[in-house]
Amino acid sequence: MQRLLARLERKLGRFAIERLTLYIVGGMGIAFVLSYLRPDIIDLLVLDGRALKQPWRFVSFLFIPPDFFGGNIFWTLFSLYWTWLIGTNLENEWGAFKLNVYYLLGIIGTTIAAWLTGHSEGNFWVNTSLFFAFATIFPNYEILLFFILPIRIKWLALLALGGIGLMMVIGSMGTRIAIIVALGNYLVFFGGWLIGLARGQKLQMQQAARRASFRSEAQSVTKTEKRKCAICGKTQEEGADIRVCSCEKCAPRRELCLEHARNH
Repeated sequence: MQRLLARLERKLGRFAIERLTLYIVGGMGIAFVLSYLRPDIIDLLVLDGRALKQPWRFVSFLFIPPDFFGGNIFWTLFSLYWTWLIGTNLENEWGAFKLNVYYLLGIIGTTIAAWLTGHSEGNFWVNTSLFFAFATIFPNYEILLFFILPIRIKWLALLALGGIGLMMVIGSMGTRIAIIVALGNYLVFFGGWLIGLARGQKLQMQQAARRASFRSEAQSVTKTEKRKCAICGKTQEEGADIRVCSCEKCAPRRELCLEHARNH
């Protein structure tokens, strides 16, 4: 994937939109203000079956403002800032072209999901895929949850993943397909990394199991084996200090008590 992106960037990199997230967040902010003046405007932005006759919907759904807590302006501003923060950091890490490709794949995935399910779609899955990419690249990035509790972004990502997993379990087949397709850009970019991570975890588990097995065998041998002097027959249980001797007389090796090890 990285080689393909590098080749594409050499040919098409000049067409990349820099500061893409800034434009997206700006559009969402404008749509949020307009929604107060005209509440039905959101219906004109969603991606659904009307897009074939109203093609602006293939793009306008990206500017639907977040509706957390009933459109509370405080949380809307926070979510806009959060979207900008994620996108800006990804662009700084990837470059504009790679972020554009990732976002474009998210748009295509959401469009396919809307077509498969027949449901209206907004930008939730596109932004969710950005969040997962950010959490994968910057897992230890720390934020203040509710502006009080410091928490690393990887734990929020795992919590979000749990919610999506629940949707996969209790949702309809259409919902499952929509989730998989809409998050396809994440799988395309990070699928190889996830496979490598799974293999690494499996290898670590196998190695841990082997080490535990070796320790168990060693402990078993220690418990059952009775070391004794080959000359006088005294054992460790009787208090003899058993040593291993490999001199010419004892070659290749012979166990002797300390007394006979010094004089035999």
